[in-house]
Amino acid sequence: MIADIRKALTGLVRGSDDRARTQRDAVAAFALRVASAALLYVTQIVMARWIGSHDYGIYVFVWTWVLVLGGITHLGINAAMMRLLPEYKENGHLDRYRALVRGGRLFALAAGTLVAAAGMAGLYFFSEHLTHDYILPAYLALICIPLFALTEVQDGIGRGQAWIWVGLLPPYVLRPALVLAAMTGASLAGLPMTATTAAGAAIVATWGAAIAQTLLLNRKLMSEVGKGPRSYEVRNWFAISIPLVVVAAAELMLQNTDILVVSKYMTPTDVAIYFASAKTMSLIMFVHYAVGSAVANRFAALNARGDTEQLRAFVRDAVNWTFWPSLAAAVVILALGKPLLWLFGPQFEAGYPVMFILVIGFLFRSSFGPAEVLLSMLGEHQVCAAVLVVSALLNLALNFALVPTFGLIGAAVATSIALATAALLNYVVARRRLEIEIAIWRNLPTRVFAPKPEPLA
Repeated sequence: MIADIRKALTGLVRGSDDRARTQRDAVAAFALRVASAALLYVTQIVMARWIGSHDYGIYVFVWTWVLVLGGITHLGINAAMMRLLPEYKENGHLDRYRALVRGGRLFALAAGTLVAAAGMAGLYFFSEHLTHDYILPAYLALICIPLFALTEVQDGIGRGQAWIWVGLLPPYVLRPALVLAAMTGASLAGLPMTATTAAGAAIVATWGAAIAQTLLLNRKLMSEVGKGPRSYEVRNWFAISIPLVVVAAAELMLQNTDILVVSKYMTPTDVAIYFASAKTMSLIMFVHYAVGSAVANRFAALNARGDTEQLRAFVRDAVNWTFWPSLAAAVVILALGKPLLWLFGPQFEAGYPVMFILVIGFLFRSSFGPAEVLLSMLGEHQVCAAVLVVSALLNLALNFALVPTFGLIGAAVATSIALATAALLNYVVARRRLEIEIAIWRNLPTRVFAPKPEPLA
């Protein structure tokens, strides 16, 4: 067994085939997400301590809207990048490649600007119906949306080409580091530590990370594809991206509906407690995202080649890379749950039961690997969109039904049920439409535990 593990590690480090490269990409993506998780966690703890639970709850609310609006403003072009760029490169269509990269980025900036302007107009005309404490932080948060949308699209470019460092480092490491730096600077400058200051720090971080990512990506693109003609296929891009943005929107609803509904019925302090608990437990989902980032381009490329057997082998690997580290992470996080929540403040320990409920949904989802990525990359994006829409609507309905009566526990139950429903429906789709098994119990590793063959007589 030890020899098999040593052999696997050697293959991971030294291997030059597609599987080894993808494994290294997954490890790199996971390392970045771990670093990101650490930075995000430190940043959120610092904010909660500096600005207090009330203002922290306000900041969580306005930033959640940045995540939702910034994640759908680009209309799914980031996911279209992940699917089309490997296909264009595999088939030698560099003119289409260059056009998609340029057109997608410009569209994200333009659409993000329009959404931000519309949001500001809405705040201006309906401000009298809003709580005063939320208004200025909301205005500042809207300024983040254009560059947030651009970062999302450039993340799709990086993931589509397996440029993990370019795609993930700026938004997931540099951005939280800049938030922390900006908040530290504000504290040293004697600025009031409020939700408004935190929203200002978010502007600095979002714009700084986006500009850095743009410079890195331009350099990478110049070395890989260079300058040349462009062939725009806008209709084809959006024919693919629109169903994918439905997937993204539904995914965002699954991730954030509970916070928004809790914000409606409960106090900012309750929002802060729920957010800290949910985000602490959702650290295990970084594994899911890291593996999806690493294998997305391989799924698309293998599908373009028609290599079904190799595709199934990669799916098997992806499921195992997702589930076992997620399970280990869940055990560790639950064991350290109360001390981790205490770091935000003594009152945050009240959210510990939320973690035990949410982990059920998170682990159930991880047991099917990066199913949404697989379905989207293999042309089943419309069915995947339908699955996620059903699950997101279920999440919305359950949250509105349970939160008024059961509070934070109701939000956790609703979200966990919705996550499990999405995972189970994706399993059915992958099995029936693609004839691919994605459940962990159908893809258990065998080589490490296989008995050694008897020597020949």
